[in-house]
Amino acid sequence: MSFKLVLVLFLYFLPAISTQDYEDITVIIKGSATEAEIDDNFVCATIDWWPPEKCNYNQCPWGQSSVLNLNLNHTYISKAIKAFKHLRIRVGGSLQDQVTYGVGSLELPCDPFSKMSGGLFGFSEGCLSLSRWDELNLLFLRTGAVVTFGLNALFGRHRVGKGIWRGSWNSSNARDFIEYTISKGYPVDSWEFGNELSGHGVGAKVDSQQYAKDLIILKAMLDELYKNSSSKPLLVAPGGFFDDQQWYAELLEVSGPGVLNALSHHVYNLGAGNDPKIERRIMNPQHLSQFADTFRNVKLTIERHGPWSSAWVGEAGGAYNSGSLLVSNTFLNSFWYLDQLGMASKYNTKVYCRQTLIGGNYGLLDTKTFKPNPDFYSALLWHKLMGKEVLTIDISGSPFLRAYAHCRKDGTGVTLLLINLSESSVFRVWVRNDLNVDLAEGGGIERDSSFMHGLKQTVSWVGAKASDGSQTREEYHLTAKDGRHLSRIMLLNGTPLQLNEDDEIPELSPLLVAVNSPLVLDPVSIAFVVFPSFEARACA
Repeated sequence: MSFKLVLVLFLYFLPAISTQDYEDITVIIKGSATEAEIDDNFVCATIDWWPPEKCNYNQCPWGQSSVLNLNLNHTYISKAIKAFKHLRIRVGGSLQDQVTYGVGSLELPCDPFSKMSGGLFGFSEGCLSLSRWDELNLLFLRTGAVVTFGLNALFGRHRVGKGIWRGSWNSSNARDFIEYTISKGYPVDSWEFGNELSGHGVGAKVDSQQYAKDLIILKAMLDELYKNSSSKPLLVAPGGFFDDQQWYAELLEVSGPGVLNALSHHVYNLGAGNDPKIERRIMNPQHLSQFADTFRNVKLTIERHGPWSSAWVGEAGGAYNSGSLLVSNTFLNSFWYLDQLGMASKYNTKVYCRQTLIGGNYGLLDTKTFKPNPDFYSALLWHKLMGKEVLTIDISGSPFLRAYAHCRKDGTGVTLLLINLSESSVFRVWVRNDLNVDLAEGGGIERDSSFMHGLKQTVSWVGAKASDGSQTREEYHLTAKDGRHLSRIMLLNGTPLQLNEDDEIPELSPLLVAVNSPLVLDPVSIAFVVFPSFEARACA
């Protein structure tokens, strides 16, 4: 090949080469102690009540996906839930405080929701029949689902002003429904009381002291009804936005010890579903980090006012009003979703419920085809690889690299989640064990010290000594098909994640890479990395 031809080819490819920057990043995993702990069933997905007539922005994306009309016999639904072995399903949503249960004096008539002027969210009350509840539980039992059911917390109250509801909760319909559930042996893991009635409320709100008194009544009722049961359900509330810290503090203090097992709140931090800035917010590390303040404040509120309780995210869709038609069901949304899972874990959040399993634009499954969207596979990888114990990390370098570490699930070692938000930077990541840093430094490190800089050029240490090269790590790289970040198809190590020819969930297989080589993370990509031989005392 002539020199001229080589020069021409070099000049031709130079723009593509120069558009990517390479940056070395050091991640130090502190495996000596845990920072927080999540539940085994941390990953959760919701089934909502919205009927087909629920519309936003001239689109009606719910179809046949609600508690009342979802095809529970569709094979993709069962396969999707079974893939997690024990996926937590939260039955609930905006209309749950307008649901009656078709039992006792309310058995008939038992009609579905219908559009109604002046009704809460523009709909009438709706009814869950016992036959439909039976069908739902057949699905839950055959798939191994862990069920959280949201109860109507407005029943018996009356509206006294714009969005303000007063009066005591009438527990009679809920009592009959729970009695029936127990009589059938349906294993409801937890009962959640109300949806978005807390703080400033969404559509309706209830005073915190009255809410707490009603929780005491519900807890006593559950204790009575389950007194002969081998397992006792958890009580969860209030399932609203953490927009009034004092309201939540009073709820915990007035209800008192031994009543509320989990304090639940909701996450919609990307804006409205038609907001053109959603894409930019997802890829903006400063915007993503802002929600850490909410997680921190929830954690502090529990520690100071109700240490017997724990934090749950009861519903999280990113973009509200049914999600974004252009973003919520695409590869790009996994950057927000996985970052949320990682961030919530750091603040001792026990459960994180994604809005939705199916329904709206933000379903893990497509509302029409029932096939998995990219976030389904992101959730499944998290569930399979990230253990309960959350580890602290030190990371130096670009804010566009997000990193979270947990003990490995069902095995030794640790799992590291890396998220590259940059559109131009390739990150070469060097992973260190804090044990080795302590040995080399004589104890401790400083984030920006010259020693940290020197570490970037050295071998990757994962144990008590440098690897001899014979060990490997597992890498799961997630990218978009054809480099289109709004693609509905996600690639795992270059292979499209789609149902196989037998309509089965595909195997999620890793690349095996020498442990002493740097991790290379391409622009706008995500990676789960498992270090089976990483020495972490907290994971022993």
